[in-house]
Amino acid sequence: MHFVRELYDNRKLIMNLSKSDFKTKYAGSLLGIIWAFVQPVITVIVYSVVFQVVFAQADVGNVPYVLWLITGLVPWFFFNDALNGGTNAMLEYNYLVKKVVFKISILPIVKIISALFVHLFFICFTIAIYAICGVIPGLCAVQIIYYMFCVFIFTLGLTYATSAVVVFFRDLTQIISIVLQVGMWFTPILWNVDNPAFELPGTVKKILMLNPMYYIVGGYRDALINKVWFWQRPGLTLYFWCFTGLTFVLGVFIFKRLKVHFADVL
Repeated sequence: MHFVRELYDNRKLIMNLSKSDFKTKYAGSLLGIIWAFVQPVITVIVYSVVFQVVFAQADVGNVPYVLWLITGLVPWFFFNDALNGGTNAMLEYNYLVKKVVFKISILPIVKIISALFVHLFFICFTIAIYAICGVIPGLCAVQIIYYMFCVFIFTLGLTYATSAVVVFFRDLTQIISIVLQVGMWFTPILWNVDNPAFELPGTVKKILMLNPMYYIVGGYRDALINKVWFWQRPGLTLYFWCFTGLTFVLGVFIFKRLKVHFADVL
């Protein structure tokens, strides 16, 4: 509780640093923050074209494949950006870590909020694409806020652990990049796990469901496509929050145990 209180007491500083981080990330480039949106948009276009051709017969329900795809990619983009940024927070802000009076526990959340700004844009972008395609999300769409909170807390717990460990083991950054590349295929985001064409054994599907991002990606699709409320999936919801709770507690524990050595190593 003391840790959470510390974050709350420094909420204004966190927001100011998050805004500054978002702006300075693309400072000096000709297009500035536009680059934050260009690559994800191009990724969506490329995947949509390729997989609609390759998996032309894939069953993704009663919506165009591009809508199904972008709804899964949007939370994954946020998770990818936030985890990478949060992991390197201590290295990037090493000059603040060395200050005795600075609350370094706020740095991982600063990077996640910075990534959240881009995420909010892509949610608006996704809804606009839905409108262009003539698909109007129903009332269930409001639970996007809930699933944003889910991925935020899950990522925050992870980054407290990874941002602490990477100070002593710099190779962790590369390992996380590889895990994220592989994890994108096992979430799944690009293909429909319920498509009969894949004929996945029940055991394999259950293993895939152990991935917390399976719950989040599925949740975004439930909110915008399937129109299913999160409490209608009680088993997955309970598992996700148990897993996320343990991840957060473990992440904070690792961070608090290692942070006393950050200044010496950096």
